[in-house]
Amino acid sequence: MNHFNPNYKEVLSKAKDIQLIVTDLDGVLTDGGIVLDDNGKEYKRFQVKDGQIIRFLRESSIKTGVITGRDVPVSKFRCEQMGVDFHLHGVNDKWPTLQSIIAKMDLKASQVAYIGDDIIDLEVLTNVGFSAAPADAIFYIKDKVDYVTIKKGGEGSFRELADLILYANRNLPSYPYTTDNN
Repeated sequence: MNHFNPNYKEVLSKAKDIQLIVTDLDGVLTDGGIVLDDNGKEYKRFQVKDGQIIRFLRESSIKTGVITGRDVPVSKFRCEQMGVDFHLHGVNDKWPTLQSIIAKMDLKASQVAYIGDDIIDLEVLTNVGFSAAPADAIFYIKDKVDYVTIKKGGEGSFRELADLILYANRNLPSYPYTTDNN
């Protein structure tokens, strides 16, 4: 399902119940590329607009988190900069980890949105209330989610999802990623 799907009203309906947005990092907040220097130090490129929306989500009482399979300092640093409510690194079995967080936050899975791009995200995507994938996600991931963003990973896909959820909750005046004029 994507932004031009005839079930757009269903997508908005699901997005309206979201109280927690969780994202993968590599391939969503980044383009999935890694730059290494001669000493093995890792660099990544992040889209600042993805981080910018965190404050607006917080003001709308929507919590945010990052669960990533890789454990590298630059990713932790960026998560701290963005001010997400939690970030967990080196997690290979994401669904049990997220289930624990959901329970601690006294939420239901139906109140959680997750955006991911690869096989490590599949179990989470099929168990949360609202699932999304960047435009350049693996094809079988895109086939399983509620919403495929127009933006690719590292180009604002998290921001697009956040804007959709804010719009569904009437905390954003319009949603620019659709031709539907609701």
